[in-house]
Amino acid sequence: MEEKLLEEIPSLDLADFRSGDPERKARFVQQLGEAYQNIGFVALKNHGLTDEQTQALYRDVQEFFALPDEAKQRYENPALAGQRGYISKGKEHAKGRNTGDLKEFFHVGQEVDDENDPIGKEYPANIWPEEIPTFQKSTFTTYRTLEAAGKDVLRAIALYLQLPENYFDDKVHNGNSILRPIHYFPIENPDAVPADAVRAAEHGDINLITLLMGASADGLQVKRRDGKWIPITALPDQIVVNVGDMLQRLTNGVLKSTIHRVVNPAREKMNSSRFSVPFFMHPRSEMSLAALPSTVTPENPKKEADITAGEFLNERLIELGLKKK
Repeated sequence: MEEKLLEEIPSLDLADFRSGDPERKARFVQQLGEAYQNIGFVALKNHGLTDEQTQALYRDVQEFFALPDEAKQRYENPALAGQRGYISKGKEHAKGRNTGDLKEFFHVGQEVDDENDPIGKEYPANIWPEEIPTFQKSTFTTYRTLEAAGKDVLRAIALYLQLPENYFDDKVHNGNSILRPIHYFPIENPDAVPADAVRAAEHGDINLITLLMGASADGLQVKRRDGKWIPITALPDQIVVNVGDMLQRLTNGVLKSTIHRVVNPAREKMNSSRFSVPFFMHPRSEMSLAALPSTVTPENPKKEADITAGEFLNERLIELGLKKK
């Protein structure tokens, strides 16, 4: 495939994959795969979230982050390494950096209903803010909707890689996925923050794929392989879906986990809030991320040692400053 440098990320329609029309489905698979080989990002519509669900989510998220810091910190448990509940301002930094990002966030994780699935014992219980009684419903409705969309994107990826369509199904069933409402908080005095502090420093995501709500606001940028940063723009009815490091590792670099960042607004706009809600789709901890045999060729020799998803996640949580060695 000839790789051209894109000026914007491709836009796709998940309804094509879900349509039952073999031609539309095959076209979606091909376009998704080519985008993920090239720039690692797409904008996706018809993902399943309704306007009502989205509005309810943002209303609750904004209400939570408007609480005083001491109220929010009651929902922070450092022993969980940021896996559930509130994570306060500046706690997380990008891999290879020490300066904390200018953000605060909240983590909602997997709920395992099957008592016979031992994976449930690996996950801590979710933490719900008492001040906002609808927070649990709005965030978890979003969680399940994006999880369903993510499963279909992974089915399309499997087909593109010439694997069985259901290749990922059992690997992400009750997977360690996280919904993360983020508040990039207002900076009243830009001179008071470290000179190198940004809303989200350049990074690749840890997981298989990320499904991001809120990319219609300015600030999100992706780094092309020629080094140029291009803005990621999505329409209000679209989410952005990108490849994470786990999927890049599994495909031996065939699919690209592209570096991205959220830059600070102009100085005069730094006193404004920005909200986004990524869904980080993780597999079960026991999934092997060893390179798929079909992706290892003389032209593309194996790049990484074998590792499980759980081991890889643990490594990265330490690198991000959320977990102690």
